[in-house]
Amino acid sequence: MVTVSTSKTAERTYHHGDLRSALIEAGLRHLETGGDQELSLRALAREAGVSPTAVYRHFPDKNALLSALAAAGVDQLGAWQQKAAEQASPDNAFAATGRAYVRWALAHPALFRLAFVQCHPMGDALFRDNTAARMLSDYARELTGDDAGAQRLMIQAWAVVHGLAMLMLDGQLPQDDALIDQVIDARTLFRA
Repeated sequence: MVTVSTSKTAERTYHHGDLRSALIEAGLRHLETGGDQELSLRALAREAGVSPTAVYRHFPDKNALLSALAAAGVDQLGAWQQKAAEQASPDNAFAATGRAYVRWALAHPALFRLAFVQCHPMGDALFRDNTAARMLSDYARELTGDDAGAQRLMIQAWAVVHGLAMLMLDGQLPQDDALIDQVIDARTLFRA
């Protein structure tokens, strides 16, 4: 006797060429569309068409997956900032990266909160070697000319853009492009 399964899971189950990337992509999609629903490793495995135990070959636990998603978010942010800097004039590139930070946060609120709020205990590893951190450090050194001044400017700049993003996400300020441009303006930022 031959048994044929008609379940969608059986049809979609297959050997996956790059399961780690597929799980990260599924997690990113969940964060974009899942709202407040908690991320489930089982649901991600189902979406990738693999057994739930296959997830553990790439992520020993949920925190490892969340860390990978947060790192992917920081990479996305870096790409947004890189594009903004390339489209800006040289004297406005630093502020353009700050505006891109806020706009990325507003466009991807769940991923932003995961990367910069939920995963902050793992944070140092997330922010050491990525485009966003390198750009911030390079601009700060270029503008100040020394390490102490660069460190201060990096903290000030991050505090401004992160604070503005959080205020807008939390509904304390309107999510308004004109306000973003006004607050993060190279001509007035950090000047008396």
